[in-house]
Amino acid sequence: MPTHARVAVVPKERGPLDVIEIDLPDPGPYEVVVRQFSSGVCHSQLHQIHNENRPNPVVLGHESTGVVIAKGNEVTHVKEGDHVMVTWVPRNKASNPRPAVAATLKLPDGNLAVSQNVYTWSDNTVADEQYVVKVPEDTVMDVTCIIGCAVMTGAGAVMYTAGVKKGESIAVFGVGGVGLSAVVAAKVLGAEPIIAVDLDDEKLEFARKFGATVAVNAAKEDPIAAIRAVTPREGAYSIRQRPVSGVDYAFDCIGRRETMEQILRAVRTGTYGVCSGGTAVLVGIPQTTLELNAGDIVGNEKKYIGSIGGSCVPDRDFPVFLDWYKTGKLDLDALVTQRFKIEQINEAVAALEKGLIKGRAILEF
Repeated sequence: MPTHARVAVVPKERGPLDVIEIDLPDPGPYEVVVRQFSSGVCHSQLHQIHNENRPNPVVLGHESTGVVIAKGNEVTHVKEGDHVMVTWVPRNKASNPRPAVAATLKLPDGNLAVSQNVYTWSDNTVADEQYVVKVPEDTVMDVTCIIGCAVMTGAGAVMYTAGVKKGESIAVFGVGGVGLSAVVAAKVLGAEPIIAVDLDDEKLEFARKFGATVAVNAAKEDPIAAIRAVTPREGAYSIRQRPVSGVDYAFDCIGRRETMEQILRAVRTGTYGVCSGGTAVLVGIPQTTLELNAGDIVGNEKKYIGSIGGSCVPDRDFPVFLDWYKTGKLDLDALVTQRFKIEQINEAVAALEKGLIKGRAILEF
């Protein structure tokens, strides 16, 4: 039986999002219908909203919590009544190589709205079972929705993409929801120092509550010089016999050209004949091209790598992040700083654009 839903839709022509009432189709063999409790409002969605070359309307959102209300006959890992998270990364692709069913929605005017993997800015959604992760029934179902993107992307980049170890130093450029999650993971792993870089003193002070030990306001000082000042390597010299400084790992959680280039300069040079240099990790969705100093990469044996979804496997990692929340290592209640209803989706998007979301915003249904 079709499921009634209210869905936020980005129109084909640029303009405010519409909240459309629609009947969702019955699930296909590999699909799950989820009645949602909450969904994260991710900064990366702004790129799609601002894209003026859309061939179709778009439905957005890619991290949520909910309960299964229907499923296809080939779905075996969840049943009706199970509490779940919906995410945009396949829950365990290595064990399920089947191509996922595309997330599309036929609108009342006959247009076909499209999505990247899933859509969660809706009170009900239909998703391929690969993007639906079962969670315990006692899971808190509002703030945990951001595990499906913000936490996974930021914390996973530190844990898995970079593999940060105890005592290693890190710098996080951009301390929104993703960056704060990276800071939390660094603290859990015992990194030192944990340097937060942003343009807003309030956000930097907020980052200290999650584990940042040094705050650098890049609007007031050169962030590279500030990072090097607190990360000298006594007795270590580069191939050019210059003193070594800089962090072991720098994470760009923004994706602007300036920060994408700064993270390479922020990591330490190699110690000639002893060890290679640091690693720059691009986490934020790139908004432009960038120019890197190849001589810096080669001469100082630095690495520049990308991280998508924090290199996470949801089936493996979501229980870990839920445990962090339960044990107080990950304060999701503090990380979620604003809440909106679906009718307020344009207010949520505007607040995100203006940089008014200190941590992470969510929609509550």
